[in-house]
Amino acid sequence: MNRVTDPPPPPLPAWRVWLLASRPKTLPAAIAPVLVGTALAYRDGAFVLLAAVASLVVALLLQVGANFANDYFDFFKGADTPERVGPVRVVASGLLSPRRLRVGMAVVFGAAGIAGLHLVFRGGLPLLIVGAGVIVAALAYTGGPWPFGYYGLGDVVVFLCFGLIAVAGTYYVQALRLTALSAWSAIPPGLLVTAILVVNNLRDIDTDRRAGKRTLAVLLGATRTRMEYVLLLALAYVVPLLLWARGGQSGWVMLPWLSLPLAAHLVRETLVAGDGPSFNVILARTAQLALLFDLLFALGLMR
Repeated sequence: MNRVTDPPPPPLPAWRVWLLASRPKTLPAAIAPVLVGTALAYRDGAFVLLAAVASLVVALLLQVGANFANDYFDFFKGADTPERVGPVRVVASGLLSPRRLRVGMAVVFGAAGIAGLHLVFRGGLPLLIVGAGVIVAALAYTGGPWPFGYYGLGDVVVFLCFGLIAVAGTYYVQALRLTALSAWSAIPPGLLVTAILVVNNLRDIDTDRRAGKRTLAVLLGATRTRMEYVLLLALAYVVPLLLWARGGQSGWVMLPWLSLPLAAHLVRETLVAGDGPSFNVILARTAQLALLFDLLFALGLMR
């Protein structure tokens, strides 16, 4: 007797596959720090539209390139197993060949370099060095002979790239100088983007451990990683309070506290979450929190 089977699902259109590879839910992490750096430039009368737009384009392209690189290198290092519960990885699932994703990676990083030429022309050699360093960091997170994401250093590098470099760098290419406030204001965006990574690594802690990927979450364990998430969110809210308490900023800098109910909800969810789908929701909402917090922070800094 012939066995009736369901027909295979229709293939996804190419644009949808590339959209999956870009992981759009992570893109607020690239947008938010640029908003804060641009708000600081506006506050100081140094806003330059073209430099701000170029900073945003570069940040988005670097985030997409990093997502492509993680998909590509994790596949070859054996981290993307069938047990993985995160978003679809396009190489591991067969949606894209490694060669096509490698080409896509090169195109995206190349486009970031081209878009960054304007920033280099404005900021000089330091911006070229920083930009090249960020691209190397995006590749070396999971690629190369010593991928730092596999040795518990991902959280630190993400904090530096999405905090100090993204915020202070965006400010610098417009104002052509750095200030103490630009350094202080870089802390919350860096902390909140790091919190996104913490949720990602907490979700994957078991599969990463089996694959030999020693993220900070693997080294700390699930309980301490949950506490890390809580600490990162708490410290992000402390910074506006310190800026206001020191007397240098008006009460408007406390605007990010309007997002505190969302942060409290995410903390509760993170402390009890136990499966992949739950962590995927928390990850997306943490990215939304980062964008909301930084948007409010930017508005507060402009007043």
